[in-house]
Order: sequence, then structure tokens, then C-alpha cells
Amino acid sequence: MLRQPLARGLARPLLSPGTVCPRCSLTLRRTFIGRSRQRPDRKAELDTLNVNRLAAQYNEYYSTRQQALAAGAAAGVISIIYVCWQISKKLTEDGGKEEEGQRQRALTQLDSALPPGDPVNDVNRKVVKHDEQGREIVATGNSTVPEFPRTLELPDFTNAGPSTETPSGVAGVTSPTLVVPSSIAGDTEYTLVGLGTRSVSFLSINVYVLGYYVATADIAELQERLVRRVSPVATTLVSTEKGELRAKLLDAVEGERIWDELLKSGIPARSLIRVVPVRDTDFHHLRDGFVRAIQAREVKNTDEEFGEAMREFKKIFNRGKVPKRQEMLMLRDKKGKLTLVYDEGNSAGRQLIGTVDDERISRALWMNYLGGKKVASEEARKNIVNGVMEFVERPIGTVATQVL
Repeated sequence: MLRQPLARGLARPLLSPGTVCPRCSLTLRRTFIGRSRQRPDRKAELDTLNVNRLAAQYNEYYSTRQQALAAGAAAGVISIIYVCWQISKKLTEDGGKEEEGQRQRALTQLDSALPPGDPVNDVNRKVVKHDEQGREIVATGNSTVPEFPRTLELPDFTNAGPSTETPSGVAGVTSPTLVVPSSIAGDTEYTLVGLGTRSVSFLSINVYVLGYYVATADIAELQERLVRRVSPVATTLVSTEKGELRAKLLDAVEGERIWDELLKSGIPARSLIRVVPVRDTDFHHLRDGFVRAIQAREVKNTDEEFGEAMREFKKIFNRGKVPKRQEMLMLRDKKGKLTLVYDEGNSAGRQLIGTVDDERISRALWMNYLGGKKVASEEARKNIVNGVMEFVERPIGTVATQVL
């Protein structure tokens, strides 16, 4: 009886250490929220580490990344260029359709007794617009100064009496300030030839809008001189002759020579440049720009008389601020005398602020806008040439309608 329990005990299977003591077990136990309590050997991990393989994987990853970024940048640039090209193409098509529509409308006009080749029937001619008061105006393309009057009627400022009042904010002005009554008889009418915007720096910052006017009564003389320069016996120019004259006026050397000869001979006899700032400025800033233009044109004139004329010109600008949209006129007569007029925007109206007798000053200022290698506004020069072409395509003694 004693052997049976012993034999029964020996017959039982041996218990594993984990069964006897779970904490002493080396069996890996893993649950769904925990890791195995047995950590792998750190040395074994380092033994299997391949540095070359890791470096190759690193290089491959960043190489692929750079290629993807470069491809994305190239695709972005290509898409921008494509969109811009499509927009430009669309605008060109719309412009062509509009021009074609204008030509068709011009061809179907049956109420004109003029021949088809007459300049008045030209579909590319400028057209005059009118404001609410019925005055003729020309658009400038600038939002601050949107329009210029087609004609100006001005009195003889040099015959006005001196003012007893001194403008506010003016200090050290040696030139007389004269107030011109608006009721003076015998006003002179000036007709707009061309206009443009003066811009500075590579950012094309707009400074002022300018317009070149010629006395209406003096246009015939200007027409005759320009027509005779191309054809001595003609009274008007045909298309080929107009193209020849246009090329000469737009040429830096030839255009400068033509305008210089005309101004020296007093043609046009009376003209003016109307300057209207598009941003707040001052007289000193305008003076510096005008002085640089004069010195660039009259480098050879270093005599005492020219130096004195320059000092007189600078003294005229010893004034204060010039708000935007305020008008300044620079007039030139047949002898080349320069007259400067400014409108402060008050009830006094246009005021004479000074004169300079030396014709070289006014001629240099005029050449700064009319001709040469470097002009103050290329837009203004081209527009002035277009206005001159409208004059010479009409018979001498007539004035073509100036329109937008």
C-alpha cells in the first residue's frame, strides 16, 4: 500500500518551472497591451547593424525627395507660363475682334460725304470726349489725373498786375507773384498735341502727367514747316511721307535735330507744357528734376548769362508744397521766354510765379519731352508725334480734331 502512492507520484508528469513559479519562467509572455518582459540583447542588435546600407538608404531617400520637389517647382512655373500665354492670347483675340468691329462699322457708315481716304474717316483716329459741362477732354490713362482738357484759353500773364498778397507757406521768393484776372480780354487758345506720364526708377513710379499744347493760331506754321521738310511743294503728306516724317521724329538724333531747329526759329511761336502731379510733392522736388534736364541738354552753355538764368529759374521754385492734381503751366513765346504759372486750387486761380528770358532754358525743357536719346516720358513723346501726324495729314491751315 505504500508503493502505490509513490508509484502514482512518479507516474505524474513533471511540472515546468513556469507552472511551479510563473515569475521564474523564461517563457515569452505577450499581451495585446504590453510587450514581452524579455528584452533582446543590445549587443546582438549592434552586431547586425550595416552602416553602408543605412547611408545608401539615406541618400536614396533625399535624392528622391529633391527630384520630387524640383519636378513640382518646374510644373508650377510651366503652369504659370501657360496660363499667362492663354490670357495674352485671349486678350489679343478680343482686341482683334474689337478692331474688326470698328472697321466694319466704319465701312457701313453711309452718312459721310467725305472720301474713304480722308483722315476724318480713318478708324484709327482719336475721338474727342466731352464732360458733363460739354467741355472737350482727353483721357490720360491715369486714375489720379484721369483727363486733360483738349483746349486751354489763357490770358497774357506777363501783362498782369502784381499781387498784394503773398501765398501762404512761401519763404524767400525773389520772383514776383502775380495774380491774373480771369476777365482779361484777348485770351489765347491752346490745343493739346499729346500727353503722357512721367515715371521714375525701375519701379516706374508715376510722378506727374504732362501735356504739350500749341497755340491754335500757330499750328498752321508748324504744319507748313514739317510738311516742307519732307516735300517742299506739298500742302499735305501722303501715307509714305507721313511714315518718313514719323520715323525722323521718333529717331533720337534726327528728332532732336528737327525740334531743336524749330524751337530756335521760334516755331511754334506759342506753346506750353501742362504738368499735374499724381502724388503730393513740393516745388524743390520738381525743380531738381527740371534742373537735371536742363543741365543734360545744355552742357556746353557755361557762360555767365546762362548761369544767371539758371539761378533765376531755381529761385522761382523757392516755394512750398505741391498737392496732387494741382496744375502748373510752363509757357514759351516766340522769343523763347519762359513763363511759369501755378494754380493753388483756391479762388485766385492761376498765378504767375516767375519768368526767365534766356531762351536756352525753355528750349532745354521742351527738348526734355520732344526729342533726344533720353526723354522724360517716352509715352509723351510718342503721343506728341501722333498728334503732329494728325496735323500734317490735313491741308495746311486746318486743324484736325484731337480725340481719344
